[in-house]
Amino acid sequence: MRKLRIAVMDLVANSDKPSLWGRLMAPNFAGIMPQVTAAWCEEMGHDVTYICFTRYKDLPRSFDSFDFVILGALTKSAQLAYSLSNIFRSKGAVTALGGPHARGYPQHAAKYFDYVFGLTDKEVLSEVLQDCSPHRPEGLNVSAKTQPSSLPTIRQRWKFIKAALDKAPFLKIIPIVGSFGCPYSCSFCYDANVPFQQLNLEEMKEDFPFLLTKFKRPILSFYDPNFGVQIDRYLDFIEENVPPGSIDFYAESSLSFLSEPRLQRLKKCGFKVMIPGIESWYETGEKSKTGKKTGMDKVKQVSQHINLILDYIPYLQANFIFPFDSDEGEEPFELTKRFIDLSPGAFPVYCLLTAYGQSAPLNLEYQKQNRILHLPFYFLDSQQAMNVVPKNYSWVEFYKHYTSLAQYSFTKKAMMARFKANKSTLWRWMNVLRGLHFSEIINYSKEFLSLFQSDRQFKKFYLQETSEVPQYYLQWMRKSLGPLWEWLPKESNGATL
Repeated sequence: MRKLRIAVMDLVANSDKPSLWGRLMAPNFAGIMPQVTAAWCEEMGHDVTYICFTRYKDLPRSFDSFDFVILGALTKSAQLAYSLSNIFRSKGAVTALGGPHARGYPQHAAKYFDYVFGLTDKEVLSEVLQDCSPHRPEGLNVSAKTQPSSLPTIRQRWKFIKAALDKAPFLKIIPIVGSFGCPYSCSFCYDANVPFQQLNLEEMKEDFPFLLTKFKRPILSFYDPNFGVQIDRYLDFIEENVPPGSIDFYAESSLSFLSEPRLQRLKKCGFKVMIPGIESWYETGEKSKTGKKTGMDKVKQVSQHINLILDYIPYLQANFIFPFDSDEGEEPFELTKRFIDLSPGAFPVYCLLTAYGQSAPLNLEYQKQNRILHLPFYFLDSQQAMNVVPKNYSWVEFYKHYTSLAQYSFTKKAMMARFKANKSTLWRWMNVLRGLHFSEIINYSKEFLSLFQSDRQFKKFYLQETSEVPQYYLQWMRKSLGPLWEWLPKESNGATL
C-alpha cells in the first residue's frame, strides 16, 4: 500500500456562526470513530491530519494537500460535508463519508463521495485505502458485518483527542466506549438494528493511569448507546482500576438500570452526569421501569426516580421525544410540565420526532405512510425542525403546545428552581447557560407559527402540497454556509427520503 496524505475531519458544527453554547462546548462533542479512524490510518503508515471542525478557521489552509479525505458527519452537517467533498475532489483528492449521516442516507451520500462507510472496522478501512480511487458519478457503499471488536486505546489516539480538547475553553471531556448497539429494540432509535456488542474492558486498563498524567481530575464520557446494559460490569471494572475520587464519569442509561444500590456505587465511582431517556408518558415503559403505567401515574413514578438519582448524581439530563403517534391533545405537554414541577433539578431536553433516512425501523414506516417532508439536512438536528408529519396534530396545534411547554420549562421561575435544586456551582451555571441556549429553539418555534400563517410557500411545503423547499430555509442555509454555499451541489439543497 502506498503512503497516503490523509485528512480525517470530524464535522462537529455545521456553520461558522455557532451559538455561545456551541463555542464553549462543541469540541467536547467530537466523535470517537473519527479519532479511531485517524489512529488506524497512522498504524497503517499514512500521514494523517485530524481536524475537529467547529468553525471555518479550522479548515486546512490548502485543499490540495491530501490524497484521501474522510469526513465524519451527523445529518445536520451533511450539506457542509457535501460542499467540502466537492472542494477536495476538485483538487484531486478521493473522499469518503462516515458517521450517522452515511448510515442513514448511504445512497444519497454516494452521489457526492467516492466511498460511503456503514459499520466500519480496520479491515474495511484498509481495503478502501488500498483501492483509494475515484468512484463517480456513484460512490461505493462499504460496510463491515459488525462493529469493530476492539478500538485503539486512549493513549494510542491521544494526539487526536488532544487536538479536539485544545479547542475547548474550560470543560474538557474525553470520549470512551465499551459497547456498541443496545438490546432494546425501540423502533425510533438509531441503534435499533445494531446488535449489542461488548468490547474488552481490559484494553482500557492503561487508559486511566495515562489520563491522570494529563489532567489533575480527568472527565470521561461513555459514548455507549446505553451504559446501563452492562452497568455492573463497568462498576466492577472501575472499582478495581480507578482510585476513588480521581476521575469523573458521564453516561447515558435507561432508568430501569438505575436502582438505589447501583446509584450508591455510581456515586462512589465518581459519576457526575447521568442522561436517562424518558421519551414518552405512554410508551417505553420497560426502559423506565414503569411497566404498564401511563399518564400521570407514570409521571409521578418517574419523577420520584429522577429525584432519587439526583440525590447521588449531581447532574441529570432528561430526554423527551415529541410527538409520538400515541400523543394526542395537550395532555403529553401538560404532563411534562407537571414533571418539571415535581423534578426541578432535572434539565429537560425536548427532541422533535425526526426520521433520519433508513437509520431506524420506524423511519421506513413513515416513508410508507407518506409522512416525510423533504426538509434540508441542515435543519435535521431533532431540535430546530422536524420532518415527520404528526399523526394526531395539525402543525399549528403541535407547535403551539410545544412552544408552551418550552417556554414553561425555561421561565425565570423554572430556571431559578433548577438553579436551587442543583447543589454544585458548576452544574448550576451549566443549566443557566443551556437554558439561555434553549431560548433560540423557542424563538424558532414562534417563528414557525408566524411563517405558517404569513408565508404561503412555507405553509404549502408543510401541508405537502409542494416539495419545493421554502426560501426561508434556503436563505438560512446560504447565510450559515457562507462561501461554502457556492460549492454545495445545487441538487443537494433539499433532503431526500
